[in-house]
Amino acid sequence: MSMHIVNVGEAEPFVTKDGSEIRELLAHRNSCIQKQSLAEARVSPGQTTQPHYHPQTEEIYYILQGCGRMWVGKDIRDVGPGDAIAIPPGEPHQIKNTGTATLLFLCCCAPGYEHTDTVLLETMPT
Repeated sequence: MSMHIVNVGEAEPFVTKDGSEIRELLAHRNSCIQKQSLAEARVSPGQTTQPHYHPQTEEIYYILQGCGRMWVGKDIRDVGPGDAIAIPPGEPHQIKNTGTATLLFLCCCAPGYEHTDTVLLETMPT
């Protein structure tokens, strides 16, 4: 087995089903990692991801820069650099950039992120 290193500057961005811009850093598609994935996500100022959930995948968002408002289920919290957010499988969630700079965060998924495990919602449940 060889070491796999992916620099964020070399990772091709793509837009996920929820509307955030992602750069997949490590996953089964580009490394020896098979049971999880790590991506950098970006949400522009004033933008909100579409509410969604993942039936199989648990996620961790780790905020690197910017500020936002995070919804997980019926909980709503303001978030910023250094905050780690736990998102259990099946839990509706979305994040809004409430600042003037790009909201930048790491997204860790287990199992690894797949479009097919993303269920979009019209609104967050109340």
